[in-house]
Amino acid sequence: MTTASEATPRSTTSKDSTTDNRSGRVLALVLAAQFMALLDIFIVNIAAPTIRSELHVSGAGLQLVVAGYTITYAVLLITGARLGDLLGHGRAHLVGLGVFTAASLACGLAAGTGQLIAFRLVQGAAAAVMIPQVLSLIQRHFTGEARIRALGAYSAVLAIGAAAGQVLGGVLVSADLFGAGWRPVFLVNVPIGLVLLVLGSRVLPREPRTAPGRVRARARGLDLPGLVLLAAAVTLLTVPLVLGQELDWPVWSRFCMAVSVGLFAVFAAYESRLAARGGAPLIAPRVLRVPGIARAALRILLVMAINGGFLFALTLHVQGGLGYSPLRTGLVFAPTALVFGVAGLTWRRWPAGLQRALVPGGFVLGAVASVAVGLLMRGGGDGGPVLYAAFAAMGAGLALGFSPTLTRALADVRPKDAADASGVLVTVTQLGQLTGVAAFGTLYLNRLDAQGAQASGQALWVCALALSVAAVAGAAAGLVRRR
Repeated sequence: MTTASEATPRSTTSKDSTTDNRSGRVLALVLAAQFMALLDIFIVNIAAPTIRSELHVSGAGLQLVVAGYTITYAVLLITGARLGDLLGHGRAHLVGLGVFTAASLACGLAAGTGQLIAFRLVQGAAAAVMIPQVLSLIQRHFTGEARIRALGAYSAVLAIGAAAGQVLGGVLVSADLFGAGWRPVFLVNVPIGLVLLVLGSRVLPREPRTAPGRVRARARGLDLPGLVLLAAAVTLLTVPLVLGQELDWPVWSRFCMAVSVGLFAVFAAYESRLAARGGAPLIAPRVLRVPGIARAALRILLVMAINGGFLFALTLHVQGGLGYSPLRTGLVFAPTALVFGVAGLTWRRWPAGLQRALVPGGFVLGAVASVAVGLLMRGGGDGGPVLYAAFAAMGAGLALGFSPTLTRALADVRPKDAADASGVLVTVTQLGQLTGVAAFGTLYLNRLDAQGAQASGQALWVCALALSVAAVAGAAAGLVRRR
């Protein structure tokens, strides 16, 4: 009897250990792919001047090289999440990863501007299929504290990928490997992508066609009218946000954004009526009714807008105003990214008495840090060592505004709604970045009335004040939820 009684727990422990190890490998692999996709967004910004000079790209063409990826990525995210349900999340991730890797190779070998823009659009579409599966796989393969840790790692990758992209971009462009100029910023994805494809084919789960989730997804279909409405609405919003600043906000850009608001309203009404008739909407209305999802979407939008605006304005200031090199510019953001990562991974272990105050407290800390950065740099100086403490505080504030919000929002989402919730929150994340760059970038550039470090510092100060106002709005949203 003693032998039998000891055999059972030993077997169970072994099985649990195997399951945990497999889940850990799945997480590591999909986060590595997420990291690669994030690098591609930010790494190209540093290489843009070199691309322009070597390919003789016009200003509008360069904007499309940089932003074409973002446009198709944002437009197709919701659809990519639904494809995960139809194909299986592991398969969809691999399909997106394969196309992304091939498109990266094509970008690196592009012979002209038109080819590079086209392949960047393909890259963004592939990322839209690949990236939504990350949150869906976390939702389906992790529970309890393990899910919280996985979401913390996801949050950390978002921040570190942004800073690492700028640093790596500076290194690759400065190194001019084999005389290839800007091309290595795309070609670096190819060996990474191939390794991830080989590992992913062995590690990622392959849900059978008879799996309940895939059967339900096939019954729901893709909701093509909803897809067209949403794609049109997001396109009419993102294209002006991406190109408006470069083109001095022409009338068509403002008109498109106004029309997009109406299309979002039409989309919401259509989805609600479709659900009421027993149909299968692209985004199930019940997902938006999950407690906290709407507030979470607002806070995530604000966090990512602050993050996008802060990085964009500061990059322009330190490169244009202070004359930093691309590599030094990338290194400036290291404290923000590293502290964001640490705070995102450890906030659950902080004292229980602080947990309810983390989100509003994080926004308040971000507001204070933004004002501090503006004050330290508004005179045209480099801010000294204290500036890096302010950068670290900004990283902590953004992490506390984002990580607990995301974790708590997904806690009550049922596995069958994981794809819809993931698509919504990832889309909000991307739209927040675009909105932040457009709004705060415009504010900075409109206040830049002269050349030089002091004029740039004054423009940054005005932008920093606006960023702090946005952060206070995020804190107020958190307090509303507490009441």
